[in-house]
Amino acid sequence: MRFFSGRIRIVTFLLALIFGSLVEASGTVVHLIDVDSPIHPVSMRFVQDAIERAEDAGAEALIIRLDTPGGLMESSRGITKSILNAEIPVIVYVGPDGARAGSAGVFITLASHIAAMAPSTNIGAATPVTMGAPSGVKKDSTKAQSNNDAMMKKVTNDAVAQVRAMAESRGRNADWAEKAVREAASITANVALEENVIDLIATSITDLLEQINGREVEVANEMVTLNTEAAVVKTFELTWREKFLHTLANPNFAYILMLLGFYGLIFELYNPGAIIPGVIGVIALILAFFAFQTLPLNWAGLLLIIVSFVMFLLEIKVPSMGFLTLGGVVSLLIGSIMLIDTTIPALQISWSVIIPAVLFTTLFFVFAITMGIRAQKNKVATGHEGLVEEIGEVIDTLDPVGKVKIGGEYWKAEAEDPPLNPGDQVIVTGGNRLRIKVKRFV
Repeated sequence: MRFFSGRIRIVTFLLALIFGSLVEASGTVVHLIDVDSPIHPVSMRFVQDAIERAEDAGAEALIIRLDTPGGLMESSRGITKSILNAEIPVIVYVGPDGARAGSAGVFITLASHIAAMAPSTNIGAATPVTMGAPSGVKKDSTKAQSNNDAMMKKVTNDAVAQVRAMAESRGRNADWAEKAVREAASITANVALEENVIDLIATSITDLLEQINGREVEVANEMVTLNTEAAVVKTFELTWREKFLHTLANPNFAYILMLLGFYGLIFELYNPGAIIPGVIGVIALILAFFAFQTLPLNWAGLLLIIVSFVMFLLEIKVPSMGFLTLGGVVSLLIGSIMLIDTTIPALQISWSVIIPAVLFTTLFFVFAITMGIRAQKNKVATGHEGLVEEIGEVIDTLDPVGKVKIGGEYWKAEAEDPPLNPGDQVIVTGGNRLRIKVKRFV
């Protein structure tokens, strides 16, 4: 029985391989990827690689199942450029139910050859966000405000031109696309279908494939008829490398890595030769700064964080009645808030991470300062300084120099009130290099 069972499994496996090969040879394979995170350089590369892979495999189409709050304009521009120049149909499906195509997701959806949404989804709010000034911070002058308004106008006009061009090339509602950028308009799937923003509503990937079967789309200036009736869907997920980079691109994780890096370097500086903390600190800082390359980093925020650690360290060396510690806390808190310069919630550092990090750092350095002050007040326990006020016995006559025994150790000593005879009790009063000074103990 085991013999026949093993052969049946082998035959089944071979048939599956043959069937899969025949399906792929027939051109009825559709690739599927999920983009369910903010749009940044890592997700941009993931989509671009998926398009290239689908083109090389001769797939019937690529489906991007999209659920994003938005992201970086440059990354979304890279994705839309790849979609517009793709050699196979690229279908953007905003799903599953409850998903959204916000901000950068609007551009990606409108760039697709076929745009579809699940019933309980929404799309819109594509107003670009200016970079360089943290939200809530007032400008210092009318001129600065005017410059900021001019820059915002230029960015908005550029985004409007881009989104209108994509909507018009796909035969979609360019007026609503402009409204989504200028007025942050947002609509549901049903309204999007009525307003000619999307092409169809599908309850699932299977429903989507059934509805687009036989539909004609223009791909690379040629009309292509989709054959998805019996298509096999091949799902591609992030590779381990892409998952690692995706994790690094999380602003909360990058922020924690940066703090760990500073902790490691500080510990190494105060404990030369420990090695491990220094190695961990350097690696953490390198990874953190790599992550910051994928995020809208505010250098002023980073500088404030560095200054805060400098203040904490100075407090240990130069007691300032707590003013340096207070300045370090304020600098660290403001720097953490300013570190990621965007109003997109998904790309901001969470308060649930900032508050514990600031509290932990403050308590750590306050504890270190307290221990440092206590250590300064403690009696020295090494060298001749540690022997001061210790009681000993004269071994050789001190007149004035001789030998004494203190705590089981023999020391060369100089008497302040010679002569002192063997057996006399002495007390240590100080020292000079390897010779201690003693006087008669009464």
